[in-house]
Amino acid sequence: MAYSSSFSSHNWSYDVFPSFSGGDVRKTFMSHFLKELDRKLIIAFKDNEIKKSRSLDPELTKAIKDSRIAVVIFSTNYASSSWCLNELLEIVKCKEECGQVVIPVFYGLDPSHVRKQTGDFGKIFDKTCQNKTEDKIIRWREALTGVANIFGYHSVTWANEAKMVEEIADDVLDKLNLSPSDEFEDFVGIEDHIREMSSLLHLDSKEVKMVGIWGPSGIGKTTIARALFSRLSRRFQNSVFIDKVFISKSMEVHRGANLCDYNMKLHLQRAFLAEVLDKRDIKIDHIGAVGKMLRHRKALIFIDDLDDQDVLEALAGRIQWFGSGSRIIVVTKDKHLLRAHGIDHIYEVSLPSYKLAVEMFCRYAFRKSSPPDGFAKLASEVVLRAGSLPLGLNVLGSSLRGRDVEDWPDMLPRLRNGLDGKIGRTLRVSYNGLNNKKDEAIFRHIACLFNGKEVDHIKMMLADSDLDVHIGLKNLVDKSLVHVREDNVVMHSLLQEMGEEIVHSQSDEPGEREFLIDSKDICHVFENNTGTKKVLGIALNMDTIKTLHVYENAFRRMCNLCFLEFDSQSYYMLGRAGQSHLPENFSYLPSSLKLLCWYGYPMRCMPSKFCPENLVMLKMRISMLEKLWEGVVLLPCLKEINLWGSSNLKVIPDLSKATNLERLYLGLCSSLLELSSSVRDLKKLRVLLMNLCVKVETIPAGIYLNSLVHLDLEGCSRFKTFPEIAEQDLTHTNLKSEKLREVVHKVCSCSKL
Repeated sequence: MAYSSSFSSHNWSYDVFPSFSGGDVRKTFMSHFLKELDRKLIIAFKDNEIKKSRSLDPELTKAIKDSRIAVVIFSTNYASSSWCLNELLEIVKCKEECGQVVIPVFYGLDPSHVRKQTGDFGKIFDKTCQNKTEDKIIRWREALTGVANIFGYHSVTWANEAKMVEEIADDVLDKLNLSPSDEFEDFVGIEDHIREMSSLLHLDSKEVKMVGIWGPSGIGKTTIARALFSRLSRRFQNSVFIDKVFISKSMEVHRGANLCDYNMKLHLQRAFLAEVLDKRDIKIDHIGAVGKMLRHRKALIFIDDLDDQDVLEALAGRIQWFGSGSRIIVVTKDKHLLRAHGIDHIYEVSLPSYKLAVEMFCRYAFRKSSPPDGFAKLASEVVLRAGSLPLGLNVLGSSLRGRDVEDWPDMLPRLRNGLDGKIGRTLRVSYNGLNNKKDEAIFRHIACLFNGKEVDHIKMMLADSDLDVHIGLKNLVDKSLVHVREDNVVMHSLLQEMGEEIVHSQSDEPGEREFLIDSKDICHVFENNTGTKKVLGIALNMDTIKTLHVYENAFRRMCNLCFLEFDSQSYYMLGRAGQSHLPENFSYLPSSLKLLCWYGYPMRCMPSKFCPENLVMLKMRISMLEKLWEGVVLLPCLKEINLWGSSNLKVIPDLSKATNLERLYLGLCSSLLELSSSVRDLKKLRVLLMNLCVKVETIPAGIYLNSLVHLDLEGCSRFKTFPEIAEQDLTHTNLKSEKLREVVHKVCSCSKL
């Protein structure tokens, strides 16, 4: 549906006309006041320090008449200027003739001195009145008395000028009927969003500007857009809010055709012009008629929930189509649509802070800004459950409204165990809008396995797939399905849950799904040998189970398994996590594995038939391993080995074929006797951590670790010799040992240390 707003009967050009003495307040009160008005999208007349004479400039007189509100800042020297006093006469005239609202501000002086023209203000006024006609003096006195009798603001009563400025600006909003209506009262922080948008819209500029509002589903983009439309529409000759319903209805006439069709675009433009111009019978016969009919009109166009480039091309193809000062605001989940259209000014809508999210939830659930007694803990739990997503706060708050505190514990499990239908349907739109099977697959990988992981880690794990992960990640970011923060890919908890539900819906049988992440499902698959070739990844938190029994041939049927992660948050003690049990004749892991992470691996050696040629990362923390494997194994993809805390480990295998190895973690491998001489071939090794390897005495001679940047040998009490180090690279080292004086001397020469 499209919503139109025509220009009011009086052609107001400004919201506020400020009358003030520049020498007193221009660089203090006025600078702050004008900035606050700008932030609230209130248009004020700015005199740009024009040279003032004894009589009012016609342009200034017109500005006063065309302003809905006059704010008069009385200061000590206000009455020293005939110009200011004549402005005041014009303001009083407009107040009487056309109902202009007047707000007086008494800055650093007593209101009674203005009202009665006494004190220092009166003395200055008397001086200005010299050589003036009696009629002029009487009119000035009446104007000063009349305006000073209006309820206003007295700076002396305010301890904080910033608070006073904000209060006056809010008062202006109320008098303009621009304060958030009941429609937006529950959307806490709406004024913050409007303030952020003000700098992008730059309403003072006569240029035509296109601005984007971008963010994920459910974050409040449409609410922000509607609040902006409500605030801005009165300033434009024509204004219209185009939403998804309007576009769908406009396209029904040519059902089945796509927007590349010329006639379809023509029909959409015809419907669009009818809304903008508020005319039913618009006739156009060529693309580009929009420009012909709107190029002399100052228009405000909102296009909400845009997901089609052709729609944007049809409705706002060029800025030349619109008149001076026009603003086109495009609201979308897809950042690429904005960039492709040349829209560089983009406001990214972020999640509210925890504090604002709690207040937002309380507005929906209790119609209050804070939870009632007894509800604080429950409210906090719901906010965390919703991940602070405004849509989730709305739906969950509304569903819990009016229920007794005793009922909440019974309802919260429902909220925890599945997305509410309204939330799920909204979020699913973003996923369905990907229109690319590869991007959908990357989304599911992140939701089930890689949320919070580094960008490089994800690219490394999916590098040899056919998913085009580099461009796919960019597409997910553009669609607001993931964010990249400090090089980590982050997916909102509700989107992650949706991704998990999408995978769960692939089959009633867990072994027929792409990813296994639920501990019960995983235990079922391994104990009953029901895995299939469809399984690509398994992620199990060992802290959530007591025991995992693995069937002898459980992995043989999962021949496409790429990611196996049995991990734990426990770092020092195996007993804190669940244990896995393998049969003695367990001998197979899929050669397709790229990630093998098995906390507390219970066997002395890796399976004899395991071929790790695709392995990128091997993490076997606190394992029972005594050795990894026999002989030389091809390891062309391997980037990391982590055997931290494997206290039974005695030897490191020949790693000469692991030429891409970058990180080797051997901390707390207290039985390790030596490093293999093959370490000399690790030209790309950047991190070597061997802290508390108490039995290791040397790193093999003849090794030039030219890529090493981080070395830890703390607690290696038997260590005696040390390899050559490329001094230009080493930046971190820990060499806490009495016997490492020679090593310390050698290492201290490293310039980047």
